[in-house]
Amino acid sequence: MLKLKLKNESRTLLLGSAIGNTIKNHDFKNFEIHLNGNLGAGKTTLVRGILQHLNWTDVVTSPSYTLCEEYEIDRKLLLHVDLYRINSLEDVEVLNLDRKTDMQKIIFIEWPENLQTDRDVDVIINLDHDHMARHASIKCKHIEIESSIKAYYETN
Repeated sequence: MLKLKLKNESRTLLLGSAIGNTIKNHDFKNFEIHLNGNLGAGKTTLVRGILQHLNWTDVVTSPSYTLCEEYEIDRKLLLHVDLYRINSLEDVEVLNLDRKTDMQKIIFIEWPENLQTDRDVDVIINLDHDHMARHASIKCKHIEIESSIKAYYETN
């Protein structure tokens, strides 16, 4: 497990860049990241860093009210999902997360504990914060993913 102290927003964005770099450099057909953390922990900021590294130049908004924000970047379909207000499995099914696509599909799920079903997750990120900094604990399905994230983060 990789543990990082994120002293400020720019370090959270850098972690996002490290994850974006990993996505860019691996040929994952589907890649899923679960983001855990209280309100204000930095989940959407982290996703913004990932999307910016993947060349998204527009605004990145929290999907708190829309439940799912979709982005298409360079033959990648990115789904940023917020399940904070989800109450049932049917609410999740409406989002059609398992849709077929010819593009690489990357899914970010905030509040994954509300899924009420198991999913094949590649990276689990736990974010918390105190009055001094944010803290990230990153658990990856494959060691090469963790190594790639760590190497990029530490050299930038």
